Amino acid sequence: MAAPLSEYAVHLRPQDNIAVCRRPVPAGTDLTFDGATVRVPAGIRMGHKFAVRPIRDGDPVLKYGQVIGFAGRAIAPGEHVHVHNVKVGAFERDYAFATEVPAPLPPPAEYRTFMGYDRGPARPDHLRYGTRNYLAVISTVNCSASTSKYIAERVRAAGILEQFPNVDGVVAIVHRAGCAMQYDGPDHKQLDRTLAGFARHANVGGYLLVGLGCEIVQATHLIENEKLDLVQLNGTKTAPLALSIQECGGIGKTVEAGVKAVAEMLPRVNDVRRVQLPAKHLILGTNCGGSDGNSGVTANPALGVASDLMVQQGGTTVLAETPEIYGAEHILTRRAVSREVGEKLVERIRWWEWYAGVFGAEINNNPSPGNKEGGLTTIYEKSLGAIAKAGGTAMVDVVNYAEPVTAKGFVVMDTPGYDPVSMTGIVAGGANVCVFTTGRGSVFGCKPAPSIKVATNTPLYRHMLGDMDIDAGRILDGVAVEEVGREIFEKVLAVASGERTKSEENGVGEEEFAPWSIGPTL
Repeated sequence: MAAPLSEYAVHLRPQDNIAVCRRPVPAGTDLTFDGATVRVPAGIRMGHKFAVRPIRDGDPVLKYGQVIGFAGRAIAPGEHVHVHNVKVGAFERDYAFATEVPAPLPPPAEYRTFMGYDRGPARPDHLRYGTRNYLAVISTVNCSASTSKYIAERVRAAGILEQFPNVDGVVAIVHRAGCAMQYDGPDHKQLDRTLAGFARHANVGGYLLVGLGCEIVQATHLIENEKLDLVQLNGTKTAPLALSIQECGGIGKTVEAGVKAVAEMLPRVNDVRRVQLPAKHLILGTNCGGSDGNSGVTANPALGVASDLMVQQGGTTVLAETPEIYGAEHILTRRAVSREVGEKLVERIRWWEWYAGVFGAEINNNPSPGNKEGGLTTIYEKSLGAIAKAGGTAMVDVVNYAEPVTAKGFVVMDTPGYDPVSMTGIVAGGANVCVFTTGRGSVFGCKPAPSIKVATNTPLYRHMLGDMDIDAGRILDGVAVEEVGREIFEKVLAVASGERTKSEENGVGEEEFAPWSIGPTL
């Protein structure tokens, strides 16, 4: 007896000529679809696709009602559709700037709150309201990375943090850059912007800069170029604290000076208390990594619902990973509040085409092998699923990497698709809580912002229960996308109020700071 297609797969749009397996389909399975019987001759794994209609050689393959590639040969109904018979190919996209701007969402039935930190009126809103309270030791260059870590480790080992229960910890922000770049050039300015974004982040109550002394990314340049100042919790300002290994007289003396400086800051950082704050002060960073064929069916659309709920509250949601918008940007340009905003996104897409070409690469090098193993075939397919994280509201702004996100609503940040680099930019831009969807099992965290993990399928959620916060795979069993989206939204509020995520419980998030380096290492 033939089974209904819905028992094994999801057909997303009426015009789609493929379906996505919601569970493994055994070889020889007969499925009823559109009044006909489709036989699946070979077994197909969860997350992968099969044809539901004949697809001629060269015809577009459609998912979400959009082009995800072109048939490399004729594909019969029931046949597995993947990299062996699908090619990318170029196709024209009509950007139709600002022609389908969504109407503003109606006011919510209830304005929600969270228990967060108010840093005071001396800070602008995007830097004022925090969900965590860290003290950061920030290395300006890789040469001072170990010293910065030693300072944080010495403080933790001393047990002094037990005296300051309102401090979430001392985090070392270290990286592999800071020199061998053009002085005052694009990479220098971008690294300054990224480091400054973490120093003055709403989740950071105080910070210490640590350099070597002879590097290009000097603390003085960082402070002056970014107009960086240390805003104390009582609203007053003092000069930033900066140490140089060469000036201090070596690593040992720098660590001693650093521990002393941190110990002096801790009482002030500890003075802040959680207070009730409107949800409109949340900046939600979204990212997907280790994606599979169901990412765009379950977790990403559910996160899109949560994003819409955040925007409805007056808050902000940030979509990034520009190479994973590629091929779907025409959907977002229609939603841009103005032609100018839409053209900012297209300019970034064109830059990425140029950038990839300079190195002899193709943007379709993404999806990764793991993505393909999970059922994603082309970058177009991955992008169409990825943009679902942003929900359905108007695109109000497009910002460069690590630039402050000051607009309310749905914002795009230009970042690479590589998760640590992308999330570093999002957090530097001000995201005070993040949601990360995954179908293969990413374990990413990014201090000082908590990272909530959403699994796209239930087997993954159960297999990696110690790392996943939410199971969006229930959507494949019939739970409404809206229900899981509301669960994500409620989780965001709970985590913003202090509930620890799985990545925080595992201590993940200190090694993942990865600023984007664009140019050559000189």
